[in-house]
Amino acid sequence: MVDCAGVHAKGSLNLNDILESIRRRGDFSKTGVIGLFIGVVRGETFEGGVKVEKLTLEAYEERADEVLCGICDDLVHKSGIVDVQIHHFTGEFNVGDDLVYVVVAGAHREQVFSVLREAVERYKSEVPIFKKEYVITEKGKSSYWVSEKPHHYIE
Repeated sequence: MVDCAGVHAKGSLNLNDILESIRRRGDFSKTGVIGLFIGVVRGETFEGGVKVEKLTLEAYEERADEVLCGICDDLVHKSGIVDVQIHHFTGEFNVGDDLVYVVVAGAHREQVFSVLREAVERYKSEVPIFKKEYVITEKGKSSYWVSEKPHHYIE
């Protein structure tokens, strides 16, 4: 059985299991929409122009699980929402790999879309997950924790 949320080692959980856990809910008959957000490793830095080779993600797992479950619990009580799940992965990731699944099931698309957006914004700002970016520039390879990165990319 899939829990509502959590931090997981890369490859330890798949999207089909998450969707099946939602479909098995006793109140699934109230669902008319399942909205899905999949965060993947982008091949260039957020500002653009610098090639990303890979990422490493780490988490303060106990606190991250607590915060993720809290976000899901807050949002599942909104009108028309049947289920909210957020599953974030840790480990080493290549460009294109899945990093996070946010799934919202609800009665109508307007409700699901707004909660899906809120869930994404909240996990990005509230959950203690740390990203190390490995980049390739004309000067070679380097890496940095994203929180340590200055506002302008400096070699």
